[in-house]
Amino acid sequence: MTVGPVGCGKTTINNILTEALTSIGQQHKIIRMNPKSITGQEMYGVMNTVTGEWVPGVYSQIWKKCNDRKLKFTSWIQCDGPVDAIWVENLNTVLDDNKILTLANAERIPMTDNCKMTFEVGNLDNASPATVSRCGIVYVSESDLNWEPLIETWVRDRAEEKKWCHPEEGNWINDCIKRYMEKQDMFVKLVKEFTYVMYTPPVVRIS
Repeated sequence: MTVGPVGCGKTTINNILTEALTSIGQQHKIIRMNPKSITGQEMYGVMNTVTGEWVPGVYSQIWKKCNDRKLKFTSWIQCDGPVDAIWVENLNTVLDDNKILTLANAERIPMTDNCKMTFEVGNLDNASPATVSRCGIVYVSESDLNWEPLIETWVRDRAEEKKWCHPEEGNWINDCIKRYMEKQDMFVKLVKEFTYVMYTPPVVRIS
């Protein structure tokens, strides 16, 4: 599990890692899905009470496709979204030593050596101890990357396309940031002096 607030670099970390592993010999591919965008039945599958037929779920189909020993690459099934007991508890048999996905129709699909299970989550507030203890946790703090690289990249990209901006625009923006944001500790003041319905990290506010 890669844990950290939005904008801290979790996706980039996973992308660079899989690209590095691919470059040294074994091709890696990430298959992403957001478990919170669908219901538990849509994720794992459900028995149709009218016809009596099993309707496969999105995740179970991805699991079957990725856990194929014939594949010439390593698959990372990545659940990119909030951890919720509604869906993650069903993965306990996948995350423990058994490494088997057990579905409601009694089908058991084992994990192969060329498949890995990963998560990208903002926090573990709703994760049970049983789930957390089964995973390796990598925490990425919002202060590790912060918002400065985002501004630097944006300024550099605009400078490369000189027709879109004045040649001195980068210097103006940097002076403005130093004067009104860095010296004034703007983000610290925003946190102390305002009450937010939902907290957002500085990298989201600056963008």
